[in-house]
Amino acid sequence: MDESVRVPVTRVRGTSATTDDDALAIEEPLEIRVGDRPLSVTMRTPGDDFALAAGFLVTEGVVRNGADIDNIRHWGSPNVVRVALREGVTIDWGRLQRNFYTSSSCGVCGKTSIDAVRIAARPLSSSLVVDASIIHALPDALRARQSAFDATGAIHGAGLFSTHGEALVVAEDVGRHNAVDKAIGAFVLARRSFDDTILVVSGRGGFEIVQKAIVAGIAMIVAVGAPSSLAAELARETGMTLIGFAREGRFNIYAGEQGVRSGNLS
Repeated sequence: MDESVRVPVTRVRGTSATTDDDALAIEEPLEIRVGDRPLSVTMRTPGDDFALAAGFLVTEGVVRNGADIDNIRHWGSPNVVRVALREGVTIDWGRLQRNFYTSSSCGVCGKTSIDAVRIAARPLSSSLVVDASIIHALPDALRARQSAFDATGAIHGAGLFSTHGEALVVAEDVGRHNAVDKAIGAFVLARRSFDDTILVVSGRGGFEIVQKAIVAGIAMIVAVGAPSSLAAELARETGMTLIGFAREGRFNIYAGEQGVRSGNLS
């Protein structure tokens, strides 16, 4: 499925103008339904919709894991997906306590309170330790696999990598939290373990991204941009290693220094 579209544009340089066309990232709504009941509408880049839905359900604590999901399919429209749960799996709709409407810029906007935001921030039990040299290489490894960013210059990337720096899955989307859900959802659908995986994101490491990783059981995030104060607080509370500003041969560790092997940190 196409992730970008060509549109007409007028380019202005100084006092001269020329007509041309330009590639823009596609943004369309996706409605996620569980059975016959709508759960969420998110603005996303079409593609990997089933992974997006699966990742969303797991990282938002709607289901426990991929074993709770029987099947996912489009439902009357390419912009609607229907998730069928396995027999005996139920959802406590009242516990969700919020409308899951999200936008491509801010996944947390629909949450009704900070207590509802902290849906399942349980402590991590990982002993993950990664060499600093691997961490330095991860942003470029993610960027090299962002084909939609090459075309548009305006799309987020998220990838799951091994502790040796191997790219396991990479996803792109106009919404940074959607890109994370797509990457996590690919693992969920494949019934793969998140043990010894690193989540790498092309932008900032905000609270919702940290929360999603914790719910999935991912013990390390490497972000090209900055984390937020609440993201760093949550990472420290749960034992996650949170790294920001990972670019140009440097990075900052905001939580979980024990997860990095480098010089006096080893």
